Amino acid sequence: MFDNLSNKLTGIFDRLTGRGALNEADVTEAMREVRMALLEADVALDVVKDFTAKVKERAIGHEVLRSITPGQQVIKIVHDNLVELLGATAEPINLQVTPPAVIMMLGLQGSGKTTTSAKLAKFLTDKENKKVLLASLDVQRPAAQEQLAVLGQQINVATLPVVAGQQPVDIARRAIDTARKEVFDVVILDTAGRLAIDDALMAEAAAVRDAAKPHESLLVVDAMTGQDAVNTAKQFNEKIGVTGIVLTRIDGDARGGAALSMRAVTGKPIKFLGVGERTDALEVYHPDRLAGRILGMGDVVSLVEKAAATIDMQDAQDMTEKFLSGGKFDFNDLAKQMQQMRKMGGMGGMLNLLPGMGKMKEQLKNANIDEKAIKRQEAIIQSMTPVERKNADLLQASRKRRIAAGAGVDVSDVNRLIKQFLEMQRVMKQVQKMGKSGFMRSMMPRFGGGIPGK
Repeated sequence: MFDNLSNKLTGIFDRLTGRGALNEADVTEAMREVRMALLEADVALDVVKDFTAKVKERAIGHEVLRSITPGQQVIKIVHDNLVELLGATAEPINLQVTPPAVIMMLGLQGSGKTTTSAKLAKFLTDKENKKVLLASLDVQRPAAQEQLAVLGQQINVATLPVVAGQQPVDIARRAIDTARKEVFDVVILDTAGRLAIDDALMAEAAAVRDAAKPHESLLVVDAMTGQDAVNTAKQFNEKIGVTGIVLTRIDGDARGGAALSMRAVTGKPIKFLGVGERTDALEVYHPDRLAGRILGMGDVVSLVEKAAATIDMQDAQDMTEKFLSGGKFDFNDLAKQMQQMRKMGGMGGMLNLLPGMGKMKEQLKNANIDEKAIKRQEAIIQSMTPVERKNADLLQASRKRRIAAGAGVDVSDVNRLIKQFLEMQRVMKQVQKMGKSGFMRSMMPRFGGGIPGK
């Protein structure tokens, strides 16, 4: 989402750091460019004015302009003020209450509220070890209640049975009563939305709020709608009251201004980010990490957390022991590496979290790294017989044609994968000679740099 803004800010700061000594005119010009970049990213005008004024006031201070590295000092000031603008610290969801904790989900139709309700249920189940009950209060949108029931089945989370004709307030009361009787830790109430804010929507939401007395009222807004998302948040907060915000579609191509304006305009914390379509694509919002991504500093902490959550440590240990004991690298091992890469968001998802990668985005676009290549390569390996996966020497012309047909690719794709595999196999033989430390250093870098495009 922040690619354009990040690229522009990186360019501005590169010019600053390249000048060595700075004067007030240099800082003023840089802040003018920062202001334009933020406005083009759809950040609210008042927020931009306040932000650039604070940065400039600190940046023209004696200690900055006379410092040995004034450009770096200015970048640090921008980073610190950006963190403050984004909310300073992460504010976790409040579950420190007598169970069940009631979470009321609010938002307009199309914001992703129902999907986000399911994502939150999965997050609380998997990460917080909570027993969660989902309840749909949306009696307006056709099949809305059935949609939540299907999502609940997919993530293995209980949903409140649908009673035909029951109204939202009664559904909320039944959900809370069921949660108490069946000892649920959390009940998530997915309220109805509208295409736009109207009196009927607000009256229904207020009635549910008064009946359910939620511990958290989370507003789901679509980051792709820009300042409309900020205006929606203001109105919901004024008329219903919200305790936090969930920004969905943060992985899209929007300009990102909603995320940067939301806290400053509404005074309410962003608590989660929706970062994809999958039911596990929900992240806790960390202002400092987002600031790092925007400024091209990466987000190594999130990368490490993602690796810890997705990499099967037993598999990694087994693979290490296999190679150290002289085992042969085969297509099964390559398939496992591909699966881990995909779980971590693919090559692009990983690179976005690494420091300094913003400057290399254009080069990477031309590097022929095709995210779909991983899926194609997995399909090729799956089309092989168990014996072929163990022994690449068997893969002669007729077998390659059969494998290509089974995977729905060209024979040239199969040849490309085999060539990559043989190179990796050769590297693994060299690594075995290095011992354990050499193996651990070589595994991921070699794999990361070797994904070919089509």
